[in-house]
Amino acid sequence: MRLIPSCGRREFNMKPLLEIKNLETRFYTQDGEVKAVNGVSYSMKSGEILGVVGESGCGKSVHALSMMQLIPDPPGKITNGEVWLDGQDLLTLNEEQMQKVRGRDIAMIFQDPMTSLNPVFTVGFQITEALLLHNDMTKGEANHRAGELLDLVGIPGAKQRLNDYPHQFSGGMRQRAMIAMGLSCEPKLLIADEPTTALDVTIQAQIIDLVKKLQDELGMAIMWITHDLGVVAELAHTIKVMYAGSFVETGKIHNIYKETKHPYTIGLLGSLPRLDDAPGTELVSIPGLPPDLLALPEGCPFAARCEYRIEKCLVEKPPLVEIDGKDHEVACWRWEEIAGIGSK
Repeated sequence: MRLIPSCGRREFNMKPLLEIKNLETRFYTQDGEVKAVNGVSYSMKSGEILGVVGESGCGKSVHALSMMQLIPDPPGKITNGEVWLDGQDLLTLNEEQMQKVRGRDIAMIFQDPMTSLNPVFTVGFQITEALLLHNDMTKGEANHRAGELLDLVGIPGAKQRLNDYPHQFSGGMRQRAMIAMGLSCEPKLLIADEPTTALDVTIQAQIIDLVKKLQDELGMAIMWITHDLGVVAELAHTIKVMYAGSFVETGKIHNIYKETKHPYTIGLLGSLPRLDDAPGTELVSIPGLPPDLLALPEGCPFAARCEYRIEKCLVEKPPLVEIDGKDHEVACWRWEEIAGIGSK
């Protein structure tokens, strides 16, 4: 297997690679039904980098795990929806069929590489496992390929490190090894679930630069899940802002950062420090707490924390509507009145 040569930023294939339709995921606990993902729908094109942003517990990771059928059952259950990847509905596949899809067509990099990598197996063994499962390779060919992958993600002395165990790698190197595992079978879609959260800012920047470089070379679609809008500012093509299991604003980079329409997105952007802020400028904090997913409010889930709410917000949930045909959507009853408040 050979990597696709670099050809710069690619044009998207107009046909969607991924289509998600009305995805819903629930967790049935002793306290009641947790409504973790609530009717999520969207599509991605080949070569697209999508940023999914929101506070911890908003459903970002659960919606990705649902796509891959990795929700533990019990207590979790995908109660509705379709997940079409390259013309195949993943939610109709059984576990044996999904094992052939995971790693080969869709791969995931998890948040904490120390708990995601098995401490009792070498890094080389864990990379070759997917290669042997999905590709017609001998063990020797898989080992050679694993060395190439570690070298690709910038691990010094890559071939000599194949026999090392995860504890012998630094945090940044473990995350690079996880990226190598995700890339091993050149998937059509790579999901990165907060892959830089546990790393210091210098290593974060290196990992983001590495992902951008690899995406240019391989042309795959990437979903980058994070709580930090700053992380995806120079990485993603499009951004979806998630709150309480639903998307509240979606759009191209320019839409989200310069034509902000939803009060929650305005709050997220206001909480980021900026180089052009005047000395002494205070960061914005969003008052209150996210709603209890065991008892979601009848209206807008952000209403209790929103200074712009009206009576309608408390009793009727706003739909996600397109704005002016600009690939920009917002779920807010008052978006026209508050438009531009978040722009600087």
